[in-house]
This record gives sequence, structure tokens and C-alpha cells, in this order.
Amino acid sequence: MAQIIASMVRELRERTGLGMMDCKNALVEVNGDMEQAIEYLRKSSGLKAAKKAERVAAQGVICSILAGDGSRGVMIEVNCETDFVAKDKNFLAFAEDCLTAAFAEPELEVDGLLAHGLDEQREKLIQKIGENVNLRRIAHLTAESGGIVGDYVHGNRRIGVLVSLSGGDESLARDVAMHVAAMNPLVVRGDDVPQEVLAKESEIYAAQARESGKPEAIVEKMISGRLRKFVAEVSLLQQPFVKNPDISVGELARGAGADVTRMLRYEAGEGMEKKQEDFAAEVASQIDKL
Repeated sequence: MAQIIASMVRELRERTGLGMMDCKNALVEVNGDMEQAIEYLRKSSGLKAAKKAERVAAQGVICSILAGDGSRGVMIEVNCETDFVAKDKNFLAFAEDCLTAAFAEPELEVDGLLAHGLDEQREKLIQKIGENVNLRRIAHLTAESGGIVGDYVHGNRRIGVLVSLSGGDESLARDVAMHVAAMNPLVVRGDDVPQEVLAKESEIYAAQARESGKPEAIVEKMISGRLRKFVAEVSLLQQPFVKNPDISVGELARGAGADVTRMLRYEAGEGMEKKQEDFAAEVASQIDKL
């Protein structure tokens, strides 16, 4: 059997980007033949990538980009399994490649973009970093005639926002996007609150109000008042502007001769089932195998 020395392992690692032990084991398996080791790793790490793809990837980053004239914007979410990998330069480079592709091919959804070469890049990244990686979703926003699209991605890259304005400028659009990131409004304006949401809130307020024992006429007024307050709290244009609470976002926009027409907010991992670690069960399972 050929002797496997450190320089061989290092060369294979540099050529494949895989872990040192994976490279050493591959060289042992093929008796030190470098090219056969590469082929072996392609086959074996491909199987590993398929298994990793089954794992929940609920961490990640949000990225956005705007056209130079502010006429449109694109925002994406790319996921991984751990916060550590979400900061990895290789993972972030893949996320930027996804964003560039999404901006260049606005007619393609996630599957279409992955089929245009990104999926192969994703598989190589999975092999290299040892975690599942997914391009989860893409949002496109186009400004109306005479309008502008603004974006904001928070410093930790876990929250991103696109907003479209009729009128206004780049600075105003960014301020509104920053407010949306911070305050997470449900809708742009009060009339947009879904009826099912209002019905649910009304039911809750009614139960609370009737516990007071007050007359039904007073109870109805209490319910109406609380609903108005709720709508104001979740409507972007009625919220106090985060950088100047003395005015609302609607007043800010009107003062600049603008209006907010649409908003999109992404938060990394929202709505996904997070992996729950049960260390006691893990230890027990390991003991059972002894």
C-alpha cells in the first residue's frame, strides 16, 4: 500500500475544498492515486450532499440589490443550518451569486435559477462546508411610473426590506425601508388589514371587554376603540416614524410629496421549523450503540 503523506492530503484538500480527514480517507481507499481520489470524493461527497439536503436549514442571510435608476429591486433569502456558516465567506459569496443571477433573470423562480448552474455550485458548497444550503425565495419589486424602489438590509443580514414609493427619492425610500425592518408593520395602510385578522382581534377584545361587566353599548365602544388602535399599530403609514416618533410614516411621505405603494419584508428562517437539539436523547442513543 502506498504511503499517504501530509503533502498529498494537502494537495487533495486544495483541489477539492473538502475536509482533511475526507481527503486522507479517499487517498487510503485508492492507494494514493490522486486522480482516483478526486473521483472517489466526487462520488462519496455527492452522496453526503444528498443526505445533508434533508436537514433543516433555518439560518442564513437576506440580500438585496437595486437597479441604478431605482426602478426595480430584488431581494433573496439563502439558508444554511448554523449561524456560524451564515458568516462564512464561501456561503456569502454563493448568496451574492444567487442575487446577481436573480437580478439578471427576473422571469425565473428559484428552481429555474438553480437549474441555470447555481445548483451545481450549491452542491459543491454543501460538500465544502458540511451543511445543507438552500436558495429559499426571491422577491421582485418594480416602481410605478415616476416612482422609486428602496431597500434596506440590517447589519446582521437577517432582515431585509424592499419598498416602492410614488414620488420621493432614494433617501426617503431607504428611510421607509429601514422603518419597516425595525417595526415590522403588517400592512401599508389600514384598509389592507385582512378581514379574518380583524375578526380574530375583535373576538379577543370582545371577550376581554365583557369580563368588565359593563353594559353592552359600552362594550361595543371598547371593542371599536381597541380595533382602531390595533389597525394603527400594524399599518405602516400610521406608525410613528422610527427616526422621528413625532410624525407618522404617512406624514413623512406626504411631506416629501410621496406615498408608499408596496412593501416586502424578509426575515431569515421565518416560518421554518427550527431544529431542536435534544442532547439527553442523543447521549442515550449513543449509549444504546455501545
